[in-house]
Amino acid sequence: MTSTSDAFTERLMALPVPETRAYRSSGPGVVLGIRMRDVFALAKEFIDLEPSEIVKLLGSDVHEIRVGACSVMDKQARRKRTPDAHRARLYDLYLGHHDRINTWDLVDLAAPYVVGGHLFGRSRAVLYELARSAHWWERRTAIVATSYFIRQDDLADTFGIADVLVDDPADLVQKAYGGWIREAGKRDRALLLAFLDRHAATMPRTALRYAVEHLDGGLRAHYMGLARHAPESD
Repeated sequence: MTSTSDAFTERLMALPVPETRAYRSSGPGVVLGIRMRDVFALAKEFIDLEPSEIVKLLGSDVHEIRVGACSVMDKQARRKRTPDAHRARLYDLYLGHHDRINTWDLVDLAAPYVVGGHLFGRSRAVLYELARSAHWWERRTAIVATSYFIRQDDLADTFGIADVLVDDPADLVQKAYGGWIREAGKRDRALLLAFLDRHAATMPRTALRYAVEHLDGGLRAHYMGLARHAPESD
């Protein structure tokens, strides 16, 4: 098989679209409604795409093509035999074309291994810079990338970045940092409770609801009660 962006696009555009398929994306562009499992399967076939070809896919206005690009990046970053130098290229590609990785699903697909995996064992300063970005998708990357750290029981930056994002106005960032501190809290309950003690009274209720979702009823009610006057996202 010829692994090119043109070949990928031709194959993807031939995939079936279920008649009742309704898919919502958080960004602009054309959404065809192709099943994500079919896009991911195609990305697996094209796992050897060169970064220059991945960039071409990211330039598409078709959402599923950009999903395919991010899926290829994720699969390459996860692959054990991928050289560190190539992982660094993927990381640079992601940050250098972040304006095309601008929906919640694209971020969630590629950030954990492409960004978080590369930064594990390195400085995470760039994540704190992203957490202060004017663009919500970059702020979401900052917290979502820490998924990789959480899997290694490295939790400090998840809570540190959540501290930066605690008053974020974007619903898709609130849901992300609330969900990520919840997952980190499953590994260290004390860190989660300390964060909630600091912020529950003022953080957006959307983020708080995600953060306390798995706490027992009494604790959940306690923290939601503290947030009685906190804002709720639409």
